[in-house]
Amino acid sequence: MEKVDLSVVIPIYNEEENLPILYERLKKVLDQLGKTYEIILVNDGSTDRSWEIIKELSQKDPHVVGVNFRKNFGQTAAMSAGFETARGDIIITMDGDLQNDPEDIPKLLEVLDEGYDIVSGWRKNRKDAFISRTLPSRIANWLISKVTGVHLHDYGCSLKAYRAEVAKNLDFYGEMHRFLPALSKAIGAKVTEIPVKHHPRIYGKSKYGISRTFKVLLDLILVKFLLDYRTKPLRILGGSGAILFMFGTLILLYLIGVKIFGGEDIGNRPLLIFGTLFFLSGIQLISTGIVAELITRTYYESQGKRPYIIKEIIRDQKFEVVNRGLVEEKVH
Repeated sequence: MEKVDLSVVIPIYNEEENLPILYERLKKVLDQLGKTYEIILVNDGSTDRSWEIIKELSQKDPHVVGVNFRKNFGQTAAMSAGFETARGDIIITMDGDLQNDPEDIPKLLEVLDEGYDIVSGWRKNRKDAFISRTLPSRIANWLISKVTGVHLHDYGCSLKAYRAEVAKNLDFYGEMHRFLPALSKAIGAKVTEIPVKHHPRIYGKSKYGISRTFKVLLDLILVKFLLDYRTKPLRILGGSGAILFMFGTLILLYLIGVKIFGGEDIGNRPLLIFGTLFFLSGIQLISTGIVAELITRTYYESQGKRPYIIKEIIRDQKFEVVNRGLVEEKVH
């Protein structure tokens, strides 16, 4: 497929009123950039006329690419499909509800050119309800920054710019799209953040609520595991198991000594239950860690994947720049 400079990926779910306005605003900005581009609209199982409007826009403008899901799979799936479809060297993501402003795209690209791999938007003056949206978001952003070590004010802002070689190497599922800057840490990406505009929603209804905060917390546990232990699960499972096994063994040895040398009855002592529980739990966690290690190795080896990504190689005074699995030689 012919490559372009820029791909704009936008998940769409019941945005029939916003789509025509979004297209006009986005096209105006992109035409002024002087770059080749495509607009990828991913219809995430909309129940209104969103897909019909996307088809109309695609027939009118060859820059528009429509991707249609059979049903609603969620924003993360839509982002993933957009990344897979994208032909651009740079991928911009944004929402389809007109709350992100296309006029911020040139600023994202300018900062990206300074040597960053991901530039994330920060809705500094957010136009959402404080109690149900802004406050939970601030708490979640603080917690995510602390746990992952990637400090951003606004993980939930969809307006971001990615280098394609980074975006296409990220595997994400569930509700993981908001964690992409943190997940990129695992492949050594440089991440920064800039303030962007945020507008109140005019048409349609928000798909987010305070209940999403609890999903974020669950996903955060998974992200922490993926960042620190994805290629070495035995370290966390086996380490916890070893501690429990040690405590269980010490307790059982103590009780055996009490029984043999003291002649005491240990059958009804709660300590026996705890000792047995710790001992068996330790063995189970260590066994699970070993199985997880085998699964991890099978995952990488069966698909020919490696737990690392090479940026460039110097050999015989030449640089080999690795991009999407292809190697191009550049004379140093």
